Amino acid sequence: MPRQARLDAPGVLQHVMARGIERRKIFWDDKDRASFLERLALILEETQTQCYAWALIPNHFHILLRTGTTPLSTVMRRLMTGYAVTFNIRHRRSGHLFQNRYKSVVCEEDTYLLELTRYIHLNPLRAKLVKDMKELDKYLWTGHSTLLGKRKNALIPDVPLINAGENNGKFLAEKTVEDVLQFFGKNLKEVRRRYKQFVEKGIEQGRREDLQGGGLIRSAGGDKAGLLGQKKEDREKSDQRILGSGDFVSATLQQSEKFLEKKYRPKRSIEDLIEFVAKQLALSPELICSGSRKKEISEARALVAYLAVEETGHSAADVARYLRIGRVNVLRSIKRGYEI
Repeated sequence: MPRQARLDAPGVLQHVMARGIERRKIFWDDKDRASFLERLALILEETQTQCYAWALIPNHFHILLRTGTTPLSTVMRRLMTGYAVTFNIRHRRSGHLFQNRYKSVVCEEDTYLLELTRYIHLNPLRAKLVKDMKELDKYLWTGHSTLLGKRKNALIPDVPLINAGENNGKFLAEKTVEDVLQFFGKNLKEVRRRYKQFVEKGIEQGRREDLQGGGLIRSAGGDKAGLLGQKKEDREKSDQRILGSGDFVSATLQQSEKFLEKKYRPKRSIEDLIEFVAKQLALSPELICSGSRKKEISEARALVAYLAVEETGHSAADVARYLRIGRVNVLRSIKRGYEI
């Protein structure tokens, strides 16, 4: 039976997993782990992708992402291909590093954001890489220690990004931390204590099959009994690629279809879009691509960015080349262009 196409759409929460080929190690030492996280940090910032939870296990990894306008497939291709090349050079090996393609499950955020954050961050404890919560609290290779404030956030890029601003990477990573902690109150000390208690309560749950993928049974919490005797038409809509309620499944499938339609529809060229915007605003195309910071020129670039990426399906990288600005600035301009 052929594999289903992955689902993708801007703004959705995705639980992403990948294993080493033949279940072999993909992280041999701390240098490998640090290399993976440095690459992940840069890619997250450049693509405006948020990462809420992550755990590096010797032969696999888990990450919980919310995508921006860059497709998840692009994010993961850059991460896994780049890391595999670096790993092979460093360890003088050749061939595939990862087993098949990565697995991704779209998750209903209101229901599963905290559950998956806890589950992913407990992975080192279940894998016996740490012996107890005290060790996990300071463990380098999950996001748990960052949420507790015990370790520096590994997902803040160390390398300055062109045209991104000095603090942009720090802002995005810290906002993601705030998005998780906001559920536990306002006083930071109390918030972290409550978050830690929440994680500790998950230890007794062990390995939860209901969080490993999508489908009707998993979305029902793994309880088959609640589904017995129901007519097919009375059951909620389900999809193996989605973890969530029937309404969420339907909305996600529709959103993903629209995203694919946009991605593969015939494209109006970026040059045409620049000329179109220039004509509407009585500007020259050359001025829009000049890098000028004047308000009217900046707004024109924002309109081009929005029309090219959101309405026509061009990549942010292609738009950046035409407008002569960084990809991160293109992503910022898209929102501004929509508002204009």
